[in-house]
Amino acid sequence: MNQYPAWKYLLVLFILVAGIIYALPNLYGEDPALQVTPARGFAIPPDLQKTIDDALAAEQIKYKSREQEGNRVLYRFNSNEDQLLADNVLKKTLGEQYVVALNLAHSTPPWLRAIGAKPMTLGLDLQGGVHFLMQVDMETARSQQLDRFVDEIRAAMRDKGIRYVSVRREGDGLLVLLRSAEDRDQTIELMSGDQSLGGLDLVNQAIGDKFGITAKVKEKQLIELQQTALKQNVTTLRNRVNELGVAEPIIQQQGADRVVVQLPGLQDTAIAKTIIGATATLEYRAVDEQNDAFTAAQTGRIPPESRLYKQNTGQPVLLKKRLIVSGDQLIGASSGFDQQSGEPQVSVTLDGLGADSMLKFTRDNVGNRMAVVYIEQKPGGRRIEEVISVAVVREPFGKRFQTTGLNSMAEASQLALLLRAGALAAPMEIIEERTVGPSLGADNIAQGFKSTVIGSLLVIVLMAFYYRIFGLIANLALLANIVLLIALLSMLGATLTMPGIAGIVLTVGMAVDANVLIFERIREELRNGNTPQASIRAGYDKAFATIADANLTTLIATFFLFLFGTGPVKGFAVTLSLGIMTSMFTAIMGTRAVINFLYGGKHRVAQLSV
Repeated sequence: MNQYPAWKYLLVLFILVAGIIYALPNLYGEDPALQVTPARGFAIPPDLQKTIDDALAAEQIKYKSREQEGNRVLYRFNSNEDQLLADNVLKKTLGEQYVVALNLAHSTPPWLRAIGAKPMTLGLDLQGGVHFLMQVDMETARSQQLDRFVDEIRAAMRDKGIRYVSVRREGDGLLVLLRSAEDRDQTIELMSGDQSLGGLDLVNQAIGDKFGITAKVKEKQLIELQQTALKQNVTTLRNRVNELGVAEPIIQQQGADRVVVQLPGLQDTAIAKTIIGATATLEYRAVDEQNDAFTAAQTGRIPPESRLYKQNTGQPVLLKKRLIVSGDQLIGASSGFDQQSGEPQVSVTLDGLGADSMLKFTRDNVGNRMAVVYIEQKPGGRRIEEVISVAVVREPFGKRFQTTGLNSMAEASQLALLLRAGALAAPMEIIEERTVGPSLGADNIAQGFKSTVIGSLLVIVLMAFYYRIFGLIANLALLANIVLLIALLSMLGATLTMPGIAGIVLTVGMAVDANVLIFERIREELRNGNTPQASIRAGYDKAFATIADANLTTLIATFFLFLFGTGPVKGFAVTLSLGIMTSMFTAIMGTRAVINFLYGGKHRVAQLSV
C-alpha cells in the first residue's frame, strides 16, 4: 500500500532536476553592457571589433568580454562607470552609422545557454529602461487617404478618357469639377463602380458654370482607416525593434490612437528614439519619358504631372506623381543575388491590391522605365527621398518581382531589413517619456525578494510546528514549487513585474493549502481508528476533489484577469496561474512521492508524525 511505481518517482525527480537547471540562470545576475548595431541594418564589417577595441584601449577602458550574435556586437563591462565611459567613446568613434545602446546583458554561463536556459524577463519597474507613450496623428492619416483618392480618381478618369477641370481636396472631402453634365454622369458611374473608391459618398453640386461632384469619406471608412493605421504602426514599431535586436520590447496599443513602447534594460532615450523613429519604405513610380530631367533641373520648370527627384548617383530624374505601388502594400522583402547578372537584389512581395496595380502598369508600359524611390523618415521629421533604381519594364509582372540597381549586398540587406520593418501608416509623436533607472529596479527587486523570503519563512515555521514531519515534507514541496515556478517563468519568457512578484507571494501562501487539507483529512482518518497506511491513502484520495475544485475556480478567475486586464494585471495573472499549476503538482504528487518513499511498503507503522 502507498507505493508509487518506479517511473513515477523518476518522473518527479526528472521534473525537479529540470526545474533547478532552468531556474539557475536567475542566480547569475546581469552585466552592464553596450550593444552596437548598424543604424540602417547593413552587415557588420569584419574589422568593427578591432576598431572598438582600439578606441577602448586608447582611453584605458577595460571590458569583461565581447560577443557577436547575428548583426550585433555586445561588450560587457565590470561596472556602470566603465559602461558610461565606453558609451561616450564609441559614439564619437563610430558616428551615426551605428547605434550604441546602453543595455544590461544576462551573465548566464555558456553551458546553460546551450540548452536554452535563460533568466526571467524583468519588466520596466524591475530592470529599469525606457518608456514612451506615442500619439498617432490621425489627421495626417486621413489627409494621406484623401491624397490617395485624388490620385486614383485622376488615374481612373484618364484611363476612361473623361475630361476634367480639376480634382482636388476640399476641406475634409474631395471636389471634382467637369465641363459637362455628361462627363459628370460618367464620372459618378465610374467612381460608384470602382471598388477602391467604395468608401466615398458622392453628391452633385453646381459651381458656377462647372459641373461638380463633392465626395466625403464615409464615417465607417474613417474608423477602419484609424484602426488599420494604428495596427500597422504597432506592427511596424515591433518589427523595427525586433530587427535591431535591442532589449525585449513591450509594444502595445493603448486606447484608440496611442501606443505604449517599453524597452526594459535600455537607459538611453536618444538611442531609443532613433530605434523606434527611423522607418523606411519604397514607392514605385513611372518615369516621365516626354520631358528631360536635366532641363527641368536647370530651368526649374517641372511639368504639373511630374516631380523632380535625385538618383543615388546624384543625377536628376523626372517621375510621374501618380503612384503605382506604395510601401504599405509590401508584405515581404528579402535580399539576394540576381542569378543572371550576379548583382545584389531585393525580392519584393506585394499584397493583392498592390499586385493588381503593378500588373496593370507593367502590362501597359512594356519598354518604358519605372523607378524605385527609397524613403526614410528620420526622428524629428527629417525625410530622405532617393531614387535607388531606374529600370526598363521588359515584361508584365505583379505579385513578386526583384528590385536591382543596388551598390552592394550590404545595401540590399539593409533595404530588405527596413522594408520588412515597414513604414508608419501615420506619423507618431512622443507625448510622454519616462526613464526608469536600474537602481530603482534593484530596490524593487530587493523588496520583492524580501517579502517572498519573509512570507516563505513564516509558512515554513508554521507548517513544521503544526504538522511536524509531514509539515517538513510540505515545506520541501513549497521550496520545489518556487523553483518550478521560476523555471517556468524563465522558459516561457514571461515578463516579471512587481504585480508578478505579488502573484508569487500569494502562490507561496496558497501552495500549502492543498497539504493542509490532505493532512487534516489524514488526522481525521486516524481519529476514526483507521491504520496509518489507510489514513494516508484516504487522506490523499478524499481531499483531491476539494483541492481540484478550489484551484480550478481560481484558474478561471486568473484567465479572465489575463484576458481583460492591462499589463500589470496580466503579470499578476500569469504568475498566479502558473503558481497554481506547479503547487498542484508539488503539493499532491510531490509530497505523496516523498511520503510513499518513507512509509510505503511497510506493514507496520506505529504512528504518523502529522
